[in-house]
This record gives sequence, structure tokens and C-alpha cells, in this order.
Amino acid sequence: MDIQKIAPELQVVYRYLPPIPFHKRSLQRILRFALRLPGTARLTGGVRIEKQVIGRFKIRVYRPTTGSSGAGLLWMHGGGFVVGSAAQDESICAGFARDLGLVVVSVDYRLAPEHPFPAPLNDCFAAWRWLQDLAPDYGVDPARIAVGGLSAGGGLAACLAQQIYDTGGIPPAAQILVYPMLDDRTGADRTLDELAHPLWNNQNNRGGWTAYLGHEPGQPAEPEYAAASRREDLSGLASAWIGVGDIDLFFKEDRAYAERLISAGVECDLQVVPMAPHGFQVVVPRAKISREFYKKIYHFLARELDLSGVVIK
Repeated sequence: MDIQKIAPELQVVYRYLPPIPFHKRSLQRILRFALRLPGTARLTGGVRIEKQVIGRFKIRVYRPTTGSSGAGLLWMHGGGFVVGSAAQDESICAGFARDLGLVVVSVDYRLAPEHPFPAPLNDCFAAWRWLQDLAPDYGVDPARIAVGGLSAGGGLAACLAQQIYDTGGIPPAAQILVYPMLDDRTGADRTLDELAHPLWNNQNNRGGWTAYLGHEPGQPAEPEYAAASRREDLSGLASAWIGVGDIDLFFKEDRAYAERLISAGVECDLQVVPMAPHGFQVVVPRAKISREFYKKIYHFLARELDLSGVVIK
């Protein structure tokens, strides 16, 4: 992709960011190790971090040391279903806990292809049940818990919201879907391969979906909850915030999902960031465009979780 299509304040990093073949198994093994280590520039002051084991997967719990709001967030990391860990989003989750007073549970769900669908989603659902059951112990109101995630994690969050709605019980208070990976049919569109999207291109996308589904994406039908965009009826779901850059590979599928949510009567706040590629606020977190992106998420959560008294800077 032409570097001039990327926002000027992001170009300094993306100019030197090489294409990363996440779909290659040899690289996945290296990335899985690297992404299990929390970033060296962690911002975790004012937060207690706990590690828990639930069945065959782990979670990380982030609790504010002061100013708990009584609300919570279940968070899913990105990585195209094939790489990534809860630790990689440590600064993000700690920020939610410290700045909004949330108890944040980040799910270290199992990865494909060793653990294809529905294993990762099952882990997320089990973590949701765990948080619901123990919410009072953490000072959290079970009715004030949102679900969220970025990229593949955003796709899992969207599917989880659907599954929770169908199974009954207390629904999520909101969905935070950060450039979510929602539609496997994007990966099947080989004309997108030529566009060379930064960080996450369509070859990676096709590889991630193939590993997760167990077959090439774009088949006539998929199992329920395998890909959020495959669901026909979106009515009744939790209110959603969807943020995506207009040069992100997922832009069209994310916008389409937002429009369908609104048509189904679901409140949805779609935030389109001009000239922003995939992962921009993680790759260049100090850029103004990235800080404003997080501020919009914070404002949405403050409204939907009734975080009265929280001052968003």
C-alpha cells in the first residue's frame, strides 16, 4: 500500500514496518513466544494483576487499587486466531482498569490450528460464566459487564455476544469491537490480496480463517457463531461500539456489520478513522489519532456502564 495513504503521524512507523506473514507456521511459533511477554513499556500503575486458570486456559484479572466503579469488562486479544496472548494487551487492560475503575478479565484463549473453532469461543464463554459467577467477589455488578476485543478478539467478542443472547441469562452491557475480524468471506476474496494492507493483509486473513475454521473460508455456510457476520438476525444484541480505519482490510465488513446492527434496532456507534491501517493504535500508541481513538472507547463505556463520576482525560 502507498505510504501516502496512511495518516502522516503514523507514517514514521509504518514506513519501516515490513510485511509480516502471520499465516506461516514457522513464524507463528516465534510470535507465540514473543507475544506471551508483556510489553516493556507497560503502564500498569494503580492496578493489581492476578493470574487464574479456568479448565484448559488462563485469564489475567486487572483490578484498580482505588476508585472501583463496580463494572467489568471481559477482553479478548487479537492475533488472527493463530497468535497472541492476554499478556500482549497488558497496557490496554490496565488502562481500562485504572482510568475507568473496571475489573478487566483478559482471556488467554486457546489458538488455532491446534484448537480450531469452537475451542477459542468456548474458552471465552467459560470466562464469561466465571466472571458472572464471581462478580460479587470482585465488587462487580453482573449486569454492568461489557465484552470487547480487538481484531480476532473483536470477532470473538461479537460472536460471544450472540451466544450469550441465545443462551439467556444476564446479557453483556455493551460490546467494544476494535477493527473486529467478523467475516470469513473477506479472506476468500483474492482480489484483496493485491492491495497489500499494512500489518494484516488478506493472505494472513485467509490463513487465520483457514486455521480457525479447519477449511478455506468463504464456504456457503458455517456453524453458528463461527463468524459473526454470518448471523442473519442481529436484533436484541447488546449495544456496540465499532472502531476501524478506512484503509483497514476489515473496513467494509465492519461497516456492513454496524449498518446491520442499526437496521436491526441495536444501538451502534461506528467510528471510522481516516487514513488508519490495522493495529494503528497499538503500533503507534502515542499518536494523537491513537489517543483520541481510546478516548472515544472510554466515553462509550462510561455511558453504557454508568460510570458516573469518572473523569476521562
